[in-house]
Amino acid sequence: MNILLVEDNVSIIKGLAYSFEKNQLHLTAKENIELAKEYLDHNKDIDLIILDITLPDGNGFRLYEDVIKNLNIPTIFLTAKEEEDDIVKGLEMGAEDYITKPFSTKELLARVNKVLFRTKKKNIIKVKNITFDLDKLILYKDENKIELTALELKLVYLLFDHLGKTVTRITILDKIWEWTGNYVDDHTITVYLNRIREKIGTDVIKTVKGIGYRIDGE
Repeated sequence: MNILLVEDNVSIIKGLAYSFEKNQLHLTAKENIELAKEYLDHNKDIDLIILDITLPDGNGFRLYEDVIKNLNIPTIFLTAKEEEDDIVKGLEMGAEDYITKPFSTKELLARVNKVLFRTKKKNIIKVKNITFDLDKLILYKDENKIELTALELKLVYLLFDHLGKTVTRITILDKIWEWTGNYVDDHTITVYLNRIREKIGTDVIKTVKGIGYRIDGE
């Protein structure tokens, strides 16, 4: 797991780097907003960000709002003061969690593992031998990537995002219009889904007769 720590306190950086490595968590530290932005520009394979609110060159909230939120990376805020307004603001912005300084490394690790488990469970879905990564938009059969067109990938995402729920044919028609600007008829939907099924080669997409399609979780 790759974790980015945005924090200017050298003692905290050293302590966390040692503890995280012992727990098989790779920690990269950046000491200010500018360095964090540069790192995020060139590194997209980040599982979690631990972000201090008060940094030498600006506010962590702004970095989250301007950059991190759009990248959809789970974030834990660090704050030096137990102020309710800071806590509420961070959670309302979309942060997964927060922790106040001073904190114990064990507590932070527990929160990190909880967030990683929750987000991994949510964003990587496995049904039979088919795995779909909702964040990276990659579909696998066993360990092999399944190549899909852009539209097929969006349809697969739609079905996995509604796991266990039937997606109606009307919804699919509306979505295809939204995505492409093209009108398609009911028969075309059948053709698209059959092509996807052929590529997947595993019976995970169920037809709900006269209504739509569904993928059931295991």
